[in-house]
Amino acid sequence: MINKHDILLIGLNHKTAPVEIRECIGFSGDESDQALLDLHALEAVHEVLLVSTCNRVEALVTTSAKEEAVRQIVAFLAEMNGIPAADFEDKLYRHVNDQAVRHIFRVASSLDSMVVGEPQILGQIKDAYRKAATKKTSGVILNRLLHKTFLVAKRVRTETGIGDHAVSISYAAIELARKIFGDLEGRKVMLVGAGEMAELAVEHLIRNHADQILVANRTFERGVELARRFNGRAIRFEEITTGLESVDIVISSTGASDYVIRREQVRGVMRRRRNRPLFFIDIAVPRDIDPEINRLNNIYAYDIDDLRGVIEENIEDRQRAAIKGERLVDEAVIRFSQWYENLDVVPTIVGLRSKFEGVIRAEVARTFSGGTLPEAAPDALDRMVNALVNKILHDPTTILKREEGHGNKAQLLAATRKLFKLDDTETF
Repeated sequence: MINKHDILLIGLNHKTAPVEIRECIGFSGDESDQALLDLHALEAVHEVLLVSTCNRVEALVTTSAKEEAVRQIVAFLAEMNGIPAADFEDKLYRHVNDQAVRHIFRVASSLDSMVVGEPQILGQIKDAYRKAATKKTSGVILNRLLHKTFLVAKRVRTETGIGDHAVSISYAAIELARKIFGDLEGRKVMLVGAGEMAELAVEHLIRNHADQILVANRTFERGVELARRFNGRAIRFEEITTGLESVDIVISSTGASDYVIRREQVRGVMRRRRNRPLFFIDIAVPRDIDPEINRLNNIYAYDIDDLRGVIEENIEDRQRAAIKGERLVDEAVIRFSQWYENLDVVPTIVGLRSKFEGVIRAEVARTFSGGTLPEAAPDALDRMVNALVNKILHDPTTILKREEGHGNKAQLLAATRKLFKLDDTETF
């Protein structure tokens, strides 16, 4: 009987290993190409996919010798990275068959990520599969599994909305800006100060096609440096009030001990702006923006606590979406398992058809030995043989393919092959 390979996933991630271990085990782009080929060359490995990111390193393989494959992969990781296996072996997780399938579905769907719902991991797995397909280290099983993985990830994202809501300070700021302005394209932005989260928010705004960027910093040289990075324009701190007249969004993150922008300052600006909306994102602690400006018409000011409140709500939304995502993953695992289990059935059904067809043709040949057949007989004979084989094997084929109700499938397949002596006449 054909020896169907097991699906094995072995790896470590941000939950099981600290960053200093992940750094040692991970592979850069060029290294991962060679590592993929070296893994494929291991005696116990048949097919292989290698995923290596800052948060996880995982080898997804098919093998007919699970324990030996684990031993060889661990030894490879130790040798390739020049570290003792004892330093990382206890951080590794091992999943086999359905559990391996469930794991790769969950990872691609961002249910296993540090930030649930983040989109980057799916692209990273697609890149890993592209390498495996190009270098021919994936085959029938992993090809089918990865195609299914991408469909599952798309379904989880589409049907649960798991990635719809921001779960970082900078993303939350952009989400609020969208609620106020809708499309952010062409919006003008002022960055006050040089805090890391404020800079990230500006980067997100630029990706959303925001237009001119003004940078005001107490150290003008630092402002010039930041403005150059954002393709914007530096202004002096004393020019903030003038800058407020033209911008739509202000993101502030200074180290000042008192308010940088006050209510009276903004009141005069709003008259000159003819009350066009102005959105303030205050990421500083202590706050840069006088909260009293919220009393002015068409002013929207949010501090870091407001943003954290948005994030907490969004995390709850993502957790609810994750529960639905887990159900979709479980359904997909069952469907893949049915296909995978039937890999054992196909050779047996093919063997039965071949054996029955051979017996029927041999009997027909003996029956007509020495006689002559009508001119149309060969075609008619082929149709008759196919019809007989189909009718005789209809019930056995249905039973062999059926998932339940007939005891242990492996025992049923073994009994079928023994009864009809399939292994005596076939080579697989």
